[in-house]
Amino acid sequence: MIEYEPVIGLEMHAELMTESKMFSKAKVVDSVEAVPNTAVSPLCLGMPGTLPVINQKAVEYALRVALALNCEINHHNIFARKNYFYPDLPKGYQISQYEQPLGVNGWLDIELETGTTKRIGIRRVHMEEDTGKLTHQDDGTSLVDYNRAGVPLLEIVTEPEIRSGEEARAYAMKVRQILRYLGVNSGDMEKGVLRVEPNISIRPVGSSEFGTRTELKNLNSFRVLADGTAYEIERQTAVLQSGGQVIQETRGWHEGRRETFSQRTKEEAEDYRYFPEPDLPPLHLDAAWIEEVRASLPELPDAKIARYIAEYELSEYDSRVLAEERAVGEWFDTAVSSGKSAANKVATTPKAIANWMLNELFRLMNEAKVNIDAIPVTPAALVELIGLVEKQTINNNTAKDVLAEMFASGTAPTQIVEAKGLAQISDDAALAAIIEQILNDNPEQLTRYLGGQEKLRGFFVGQVMKATSGKANPKLVNQLLSRALNERKTT
Repeated sequence: MIEYEPVIGLEMHAELMTESKMFSKAKVVDSVEAVPNTAVSPLCLGMPGTLPVINQKAVEYALRVALALNCEINHHNIFARKNYFYPDLPKGYQISQYEQPLGVNGWLDIELETGTTKRIGIRRVHMEEDTGKLTHQDDGTSLVDYNRAGVPLLEIVTEPEIRSGEEARAYAMKVRQILRYLGVNSGDMEKGVLRVEPNISIRPVGSSEFGTRTELKNLNSFRVLADGTAYEIERQTAVLQSGGQVIQETRGWHEGRRETFSQRTKEEAEDYRYFPEPDLPPLHLDAAWIEEVRASLPELPDAKIARYIAEYELSEYDSRVLAEERAVGEWFDTAVSSGKSAANKVATTPKAIANWMLNELFRLMNEAKVNIDAIPVTPAALVELIGLVEKQTINNNTAKDVLAEMFASGTAPTQIVEAKGLAQISDDAALAAIIEQILNDNPEQLTRYLGGQEKLRGFFVGQVMKATSGKANPKLVNQLLSRALNERKTT
């Protein structure tokens, strides 16, 4: 039996978060929540006599993405008409780019489940306008909303170098992360502002020829991307192994049946009859402006992760979690800077800050279902709290309770500790007296401990903490308890 390998290329369409549309002043609105057909203009509706004007902010956002994806930038860009007829395209054509796109020959490294890294080539990054949105009714009719028509859209096309659904998912998730880091796209696939379409074919292992491909449309999650791609690979393999032929077509994913289904015959480039857009002049990008945009790029996830590992000695896992969202990484970096500040009497290490964020702060955020930019705890306040622990003003358990109150009220940790009298008891004489009293009040446990049941030591520590309402300095308690028990052993 012939063994086949998959060949997958990915197309990603990302709406750019500009205030106005790609070629008109019509406002960009939420195409799910906004009242249909309220953010339109004569240009959006394809009215005769209208002329498009290029949105400079959309070009800047597109350039940011192309640079972040390591593309070669074409200084000379030409827009083209892509002709096809569908109700969601009122002009009968889409303004896109074809022969001279914004960026070419880029690449992106992805991390695989095996722990290895794979580089995926990016063939092109080009600008275009989005179409309207069709809603198909149960009675066979369809409704169209042109709010989305003309929204700036960026298409990112890979080389056919992806070999599985999991690789496709890893690549798409990383592109989404970069788009969010750059602040050009929200990444909300459920609202359709980010759409992923794999082109899938298979060929005999060792062959360099491409098989007949199918394209999967309307995939609204990364899980569906992985599952739909895996299913299509299996389906095409079964077709060829049974002596059939794969048909070039566009297919959809049926979540209920968990299978792909045919939608329409796949178009080729010549079907669209591309030609240069006569109403738009060529777009020339100045070299100085390109470098200005490049200099404005934020530190991207891979660079941030590498810095956390090298500079802060964090684990790769912790570094990836902290760098997953730009806002979280910036919050952490601000906290680290605060921890190094001369205003802090105790220098707080990045590792300590990372531990408190990952274990305690994230837990509170998850419980409250809020993002880090919505919490009342500031980076400086968390550092102040950690400093109270490191100075042994409060112990770890008390600090967790204080953080919970900080999270609820935004109150500074020192204020909470002072107002509630939570400061740790570190007075040798006072703690020694409490320990003596506890040993005297528990003669049975003391006898068993002195008889060799040393696990009862934890019992005595617990009694001390109970007697002090958890405010005793644990380290000092253990030292003084050891001394008191050793004295009992020798008497």
